[in-house]
Amino acid sequence: MTFSVQVKVMPLKELLDPQGKAVMGGLQSLGLGNVSDVRIGKSISLQIEAATAEEAKGVAEEAGRKLLANPVMEYFEISVN
Repeated sequence: MTFSVQVKVMPLKELLDPQGKAVMGGLQSLGLGNVSDVRIGKSISLQIEAATAEEAKGVAEEAGRKLLANPVMEYFEISVN
């Protein structure tokens, strides 16, 4: 069975997000001052062949740990559809 898996990779909350800060400044200069924070990350779509959704999630978790996210600077979340 093929599962569609989304992996969201974001910078750790404790770390500065320079891209987010730059976008935040741009939004404020456009007069959109009601935006209080911007964080920029990555969204990765995977098509995984697996027997169960749990197995597909396990494959995505391994990919996240080994390749998709840098654990020093990022965390990741997985959703299986």
